[in-house]
Amino acid sequence: MSAKGEKFQISLRELSGALGDLGTLLPLTLGVIAVAGLAPTPIFLGFGIFYVATALYYRLPIPVQPMKAVAAVMLTTEVTASGLAASGVIIGLMLLLLGVTGWISRLARLVPQSVLAGLQLGLGIALAIVSLELMATEPLVGAITAGLLIVLLFFPRYPSALTALLVAVVLGWAMGATRLELAAVSATISIPPWPSLQNFEQAVSVLVVPQLSLTLTNAVLLTALIASDYFGERAAHVTPARLSITSGLANLVLTPFGALPMCHGAGGLAAHYRFGARSGAAPLFLGLLLIALALWPGNAGLMTLAAIPAAGLGALLLIASGELALTKRLFDCKPSCWPVIATTAAVTVWADPFWGLLVGSGAELVRQVIVRALTNEARR
Repeated sequence: MSAKGEKFQISLRELSGALGDLGTLLPLTLGVIAVAGLAPTPIFLGFGIFYVATALYYRLPIPVQPMKAVAAVMLTTEVTASGLAASGVIIGLMLLLLGVTGWISRLARLVPQSVLAGLQLGLGIALAIVSLELMATEPLVGAITAGLLIVLLFFPRYPSALTALLVAVVLGWAMGATRLELAAVSATISIPPWPSLQNFEQAVSVLVVPQLSLTLTNAVLLTALIASDYFGERAAHVTPARLSITSGLANLVLTPFGALPMCHGAGGLAAHYRFGARSGAAPLFLGLLLIALALWPGNAGLMTLAAIPAAGLGALLLIASGELALTKRLFDCKPSCWPVIATTAAVTVWADPFWGLLVGSGAELVRQVIVRALTNEARR
């Protein structure tokens, strides 16, 4: 099904919704740039291009995010720009294969509702933990920004994310709050050398293996599921196969030119939606903004992004984590499903969504056996 008939909604709420996912996008991205010494211009240009393409194709607030496992490894392990590009090419090829063959859609149909509810709850809790760590860098700024966002939840037509970010920037400037560091490098397009065989070997063992399972569960399966929850028939074209294909193509095309490996994400969709996004205008706004900031002479645009206090971004992420975790699916589940949901969520937080999916599916099988046995016993 095509998204051809969907119209962009141009409004302040869409602009606010566009900024809702900065709590995920900026901390990881700026952290990788600062620690690994990567050129920021091609990274933010890559995000901008993928966001614009996503907006035009899906015409809904489908997000673009850095691949979290790859970013985490970059923050703790020495990986070259060529190795990073190699990981993007490999992940892109695998996602493209899974999407084109339809294998990812077959997998999606096998996942029980109780496990999906547990995955959402676990991812929401994991995001909440990250958000509280960011808010702890300047508790007063984080608390005031979060309090403002909670109040603005009762005024859904108000551009809450935009207002909260402006307040956070003013508070941060006045109080000298901790900001996300960004090295002062020249705003040039720096294309990494073509990866060697050694780069590809390092990418597979260090970057691809930990990331792929997270991408398949969070960026593909759950994103399609939540899009359907939010938009119903309007999101009929947002399928696991299509999300896998668009993520694969973006990584194949953009990472060789210095972009970070990217994907879609359930938390990002929840954030965009929570703060007002209802159409493709939100990702289009954000994509064009990132492109403009990336190409702004003298790196001034990227330094502007880095000026947002980490605590303010954490407050945005905290509200979005609640949107992701506390869903109708969670409260509609039967009481017999609660142990499955709790197990899935706990393993997701402790390990990652892939292990949450495996352990949760096993717990669901056990639940079905017990329920069947109790039902047979009651009939005797």
